[in-house]
Amino acid sequence: MKKLKFRLQLLAEDEEPVPDAEVVELAVLEKDCQRLEHLGLTLAESKEILGTLQRHVLERQASTFVEAKSRCPECGGCLGLKGRHTITFRTLFGDVALDSPRLRRCRCSPAPTSTFSPIAELLTEHTSPELLYLQTKWSSLVSYGMTAKMLKDVLPIDEKLGAATVRNHALKVALRSEQTLGEEQFSFIDSCPAQWTELPPSEGPMTVGIDGGYVRDWTNKKSNFEVIVGRSAPWEGDAKQFGFVQGQDDKPKRRLFDLLCSQGMQMNQSVTFVSDGADNVRDLQFYLNPHAEHVLDWFHLTMRITVLDQHAKGAARLDEKLAEEIREDLQRVKWYCWHGNVYEALRHIGFIEMDAETLLYGLEEAHPEADHRKPRKLVKTIGEFRSYIESNAAMIPNYGQRWHYGETISTAPSSPLLTL
Repeated sequence: MKKLKFRLQLLAEDEEPVPDAEVVELAVLEKDCQRLEHLGLTLAESKEILGTLQRHVLERQASTFVEAKSRCPECGGCLGLKGRHTITFRTLFGDVALDSPRLRRCRCSPAPTSTFSPIAELLTEHTSPELLYLQTKWSSLVSYGMTAKMLKDVLPIDEKLGAATVRNHALKVALRSEQTLGEEQFSFIDSCPAQWTELPPSEGPMTVGIDGGYVRDWTNKKSNFEVIVGRSAPWEGDAKQFGFVQGQDDKPKRRLFDLLCSQGMQMNQSVTFVSDGADNVRDLQFYLNPHAEHVLDWFHLTMRITVLDQHAKGAARLDEKLAEEIREDLQRVKWYCWHGNVYEALRHIGFIEMDAETLLYGLEEAHPEADHRKPRKLVKTIGEFRSYIESNAAMIPNYGQRWHYGETISTAPSSPLLTL
């Protein structure tokens, strides 16, 4: 069976087509059609065609731009040539070396410099925005080295591209994005209710989940740093993720506010914030929206109760009766929190504290020489849990009612039900 020949040509025209327009031959392909792997373009062929096409298009664009700049805008005279050099422009489809002439300025157009380079004025950056976008996007998902390998696998990018280049470009884009952020504010509610009524109706409520955690320092393995991450989901459309390092980011609230506004948040929109109740996370979500509802994450609340229950189990061998009473009161606390009864929950936490202190006091009296670290840990953990409930009392709703109506109660993939 004979081979097929494909001839790819590029026709370059000005605004008005002309009969003798320039035609550039990009590639001539001879293809078999007898086996599966013969069909279509190979990766190498597509890279070569894209690279050649990019070079011819850029060269034609650059020459057209230089031609337009080679005449004086005042008198229309031709500008003299002082010299020429090349400027490399890095693109998605390979690096292109562009001819860059240096022209003399006309006497009728005074300027601080006597010469200028049109191409240098055109290329404010030597890397195309599309290449920077892909490098930044993929380096935020995988390592810098993997990003460089992936781009070189699928695109005709220069082989010199490495992890260091990707990292430098990603940091450069990040710095540019940081500079566009507005000033940090305590409150972003800067309008009045009369203005909210004039806004168009919102599409639906938004849900924002915020959580914090600690990450081990890569260099100093003994130290950690705190990271705040979250996810905002509008009524319709794709959800977005955000994150920052606590203590290093000086505009966390501004960052979150701009993110919500980019998803269409209005001052007349209902927004539900679900967080773990930590001080830094709790302060982040306040004063971003006048109709915001703040909910303590049911998952984090029940995890604290589970930890207390484990401590109580460990104390059972010291005093089985008191330990059982503590565990029963913990289930009551969980039940009251599920129904939003903070008053009764705190009252039973007080009972648990008394039982734990009684257990510790009895052991210290009966066995002063023994190790009492576990009962002391129980008393301390109960006190921390009481402070946690008191600090977040305003954020504890009727979880059972919200669950019944399908409303958000947790940032966990599937919110746990109350089990007694």
